Amino acid sequence: MDKLFETALFTRKALLQILEILTVEQMLRIPEPHRNSVFWNVAHLMVTQQLLMYRLSGMPLHIEEGFVERYSKGSMATEEVSSEDIEFVRKNIIPLCERAQRDYEKGLFQSYKPYMTSTDIELKSIEDALKFSAFHDGIHLGVILSLKKLVELKTTTSL
Repeated sequence: MDKLFETALFTRKALLQILEILTVEQMLRIPEPHRNSVFWNVAHLMVTQQLLMYRLSGMPLHIEEGFVERYSKGSMATEEVSSEDIEFVRKNIIPLCERAQRDYEKGLFQSYKPYMTSTDIELKSIEDALKFSAFHDGIHLGVILSLKKLVELKTTTSL
């Protein structure tokens, strides 16, 4: 499991670097024909990890329920995002990942409610959740990198 956490932390650091490179306008832009932004994807990864690890283990989340509603699967991305949400993501993207690793290493995930993902992968344990989370991160990292190119290109061409 160490490699999965190492990969997750690497991904989170790369995402934070992307957020630091982009302007707020760029990170919130939803380019055609996409339905979400760089920021929504990053926040979505944070929410998904919390839901898969903590909620399905019957443990309290380390993010507010309103944040979960705004960035969980099926939510609608918007270019109107609070500065509080942006600051929360920037400050917590890495610490929440590190906390999940510490909690796992402490053996805090004692039970797990089986869950069928939208990609028809059944998660039956916290280890399944960690593996799926790495897969999910990879998918969204690819989307984020594509969106980053689009929003940078649009900014460059509109000057």
